[in-house]
Amino acid sequence: MTSIAKEKSGRASAREVAVWDPLVRLVHWSLALTILLNGAFVEEESMTHEWIGYVALGLVALRLIWALIGPKHARFSAFPPSPMRAVNHLGAILSGDRKIHLSHNPLGALMVYNIWLSVIGLGVTGYMMTTLTFFGVDWVEEAHEAIFAWLIFSVVLHIAGVAFDSWRSGVNLARSMVTGRKNIPMGSELE
Repeated sequence: MTSIAKEKSGRASAREVAVWDPLVRLVHWSLALTILLNGAFVEEESMTHEWIGYVALGLVALRLIWALIGPKHARFSAFPPSPMRAVNHLGAILSGDRKIHLSHNPLGALMVYNIWLSVIGLGVTGYMMTTLTFFGVDWVEEAHEAIFAWLIFSVVLHIAGVAFDSWRSGVNLARSMVTGRKNIPMGSELE
């Protein structure tokens, strides 16, 4: 499903490509909401905090399943976690490369896996704190807090990366995560 946007002169300026399906977008924004709620608005030791954490874990589990059975751009194969590809991509960016990735670029792919693993780590340590064995154990609470600090740092980097790549590529990535479609400037090289 590709459509071409026309400038006032009638020339084609961009093509619109369907990339993010409704489930990917729903999980993305719902997970962002759970992080915001538990990080900024909900009392840490409340049942609401616990349940929002379980919802976050469920969202990541759903997304992981969808990465196995979902459409092309949602699958693991569309954004494999590869540090070497990420390093090569960073080098290409520094050399002025403006290739556009329909799914996540290699740096974005690593960030996605990082955020998912961080949420899983938070869920595991959060659950541990509710058990008789680990309730009140300092290292578990410290691990939970450290993982949350890492997650917030990662989210800030993620937002900065989205802003930078949108500027670099000319594709409004935040908009595409709302609409599900990327507007690819004509003449852009796709990867």
